[in-house]
Amino acid sequence: MKNISRFSNSLVAIFITAISLFTASQSIAQKLKPSSSGYAPVNGIKVYYEVYGKGKPIVLLHGAFYTIEMNWAELIPELSKTRKVIAIEMQGHGHSPYADRKMDIVTLASDVEQVMNYLKVDSADVAGYSMGGSVAYQFAVQFPKRLKKLVIISSTYKSSGWLSVVNDAFKDFKPEFFDNTPLKTGYEAVAPDKTKWRSFLDKMITFAGESFNVGDSNIAHIALPVLLIAGDNDGLDKVELMKTYQLLGGGIVADMAPMPKSQLAIVPSQGHVSLMMQTKTILGYLNGFLK
Repeated sequence: MKNISRFSNSLVAIFITAISLFTASQSIAQKLKPSSSGYAPVNGIKVYYEVYGKGKPIVLLHGAFYTIEMNWAELIPELSKTRKVIAIEMQGHGHSPYADRKMDIVTLASDVEQVMNYLKVDSADVAGYSMGGSVAYQFAVQFPKRLKKLVIISSTYKSSGWLSVVNDAFKDFKPEFFDNTPLKTGYEAVAPDKTKWRSFLDKMITFAGESFNVGDSNIAHIALPVLLIAGDNDGLDKVELMKTYQLLGGGIVADMAPMPKSQLAIVPSQGHVSLMMQTKTILGYLNGFLK
């Protein structure tokens, strides 16, 4: 058992190191100032948002432990050339104050809807990465009339959508793994109360360790177009990913039937973290799908 635990801890260390490298690379990106930013009062907490550009709105939902800048610094300048980009920092992340409220994807999806209400956005495209993708799936099910198109990047709507080794690694997360990392540096640079770092980690580790499932039937009833982007080695169970695509109407013989509205893109030689570094590739898929 000790060897298994050491193996899992090593995987967690490698994963957090990869996240940290990605975070460091994003901090080098050209910074674009938002046209507006602030806090939206939602479901008993405050959620920070930034708005860039003009045009049809797209809402961006970041991954676990990230800030807007960490996750989207490379993509926002390009997307905002033709779109109104609304980037949100979810409960306790980045500028959003720490809250004792329990975290779950149902509540987080409701937060997104409330931010849209606050900004008077009737409907929008929504793109989510990792944890943000799971929240985006839930948003699509809870608030289908508020959504135009959905983009899911390296994410799943259920815990079993990850390979078992990933779920096992989540269980071995420990707060000390995050010490002396760019994740902590990024948090302390913008968090309203820097003393909440350990409390934030404890809440996130609990959240990551809990199983979730938006539901196969709910996914099958998503009528709007969905773009799934994944790395070929990003930790997602590709058998489950293909089942997801089939639930969305894909996986057919398009020579014998109309091409599905939804799309699936597998980017070669990419992991979960490195996938988000492929700015040109992701942007190309986004532009083609959203237009």
